[in-house]
Amino acid sequence: MSDQSHFWQPPERPEWLAKIIEECRFMDPAAIVPLDAENLIETAIRQTGLSDFGTDDWREPFEILTRSLDREAELHIFGRIMTRNELINLLKARLQVEETYRLHPKIEDEVIDAPVFITGLGRSGTSILFELLSQDNQFGVPSSWEAMFPCPPPEATTYRTDPRAEAAHHLLTQWGRAAPPWQAMHESGGWIPAECVAVYEASFRSDNMPSKAPTAEYSMWLATADMTPALEYYARVLKLLQWRNPRQHWLLKAPSHLAYLPTLFEVFPDARLIVTHRDPIKANASITNMLATLYWMRSDKPFNVKEFEALMTPDAVAARLERLIDWMDSGDVPASQVFASRYADLVENPERAITTLYDRMGLALQEQAAADIRSYIAHKPRHKFGVHSYEVGSEAEIARQRDLFRRYQQRFDVPDEVAAHAV
Repeated sequence: MSDQSHFWQPPERPEWLAKIIEECRFMDPAAIVPLDAENLIETAIRQTGLSDFGTDDWREPFEILTRSLDREAELHIFGRIMTRNELINLLKARLQVEETYRLHPKIEDEVIDAPVFITGLGRSGTSILFELLSQDNQFGVPSSWEAMFPCPPPEATTYRTDPRAEAAHHLLTQWGRAAPPWQAMHESGGWIPAECVAVYEASFRSDNMPSKAPTAEYSMWLATADMTPALEYYARVLKLLQWRNPRQHWLLKAPSHLAYLPTLFEVFPDARLIVTHRDPIKANASITNMLATLYWMRSDKPFNVKEFEALMTPDAVAARLERLIDWMDSGDVPASQVFASRYADLVENPERAITTLYDRMGLALQEQAAADIRSYIAHKPRHKFGVHSYEVGSEAEIARQRDLFRRYQQRFDVPDEVAAHAV
């Protein structure tokens, strides 16, 4: 493989964060900001006055995750503060979801009708497609604030003025303040549509946390975990969110769905799936850089690609893409419910790409929705938040990877973005 870790150099930390870390260098972060499972659970119970977490399928992954964060991640003191706050919020959300269902059992009768899921390689256009389609009011998207703070269930009359949005916005934009290069990679905020992994993160079967901190033990466990409990919890939360704030069809997104698509269709059998397609060489180099920046936000641990081979090596990525084709050919994933969106088309002419996608899906693009999408494109030009730069490897490595991805690129007509010259 080509170890891409030497292509990434940590940027200087913002002055405020560097000062905090420097002032605390002779302190004991683990003692000051504990991340052990029992302490976190007891804190969430004490703060909410609740004790029912629902089914127990979250406990094993939670214990593995917290142990991995505590022992492996080498979080600096501010990173521990960010992480502890997030974990407690997740536990509190889980407790509150269960209490809401206990008080209002009819929420279970809510129907999630023909949701649309977006997936694809990380950095292949899933986020911008998600944001564009969310301009169409036939779709409901979980906003980041309601993913973080789902209870009490959002109300249609107060949805746009709910004060939880401000709290979520501050916490999420904090990422860019702690690691400014992040702002050029991914827009964050309380009203930004939330990825699926953020909504079901309280199942603790989500790659959201290991994408923010190096957690090798947990990542290895998650790679082979049954995702059924996560997706069933997801459906539970979506029902709660639409109970008093109805959505016609949910629009949902996560690159990680690529790893367990048959499970997704078992839990959401009438789902429609959009798969974004981009030159995997470009996309894979990009996600490597993105994860390195996220880790640097919280941790002093040197970034090492080899610790995360299951996610990032070209060979592993090629295997996941081959599996997508095999699932579609075998019927494990219903090919008639899967629709392609090429990154190249979206970049060249977003409006035409969206219109074509709607036609293939048999959806009506109303004029108001088309106008809202055009307005969104006009107000969010490419590179609005800066240019995300990264390396892709040597010419020999590019040629090797091109062979790995040939079947995938031919199947979905994915153009090259990276050329290998004669070597």
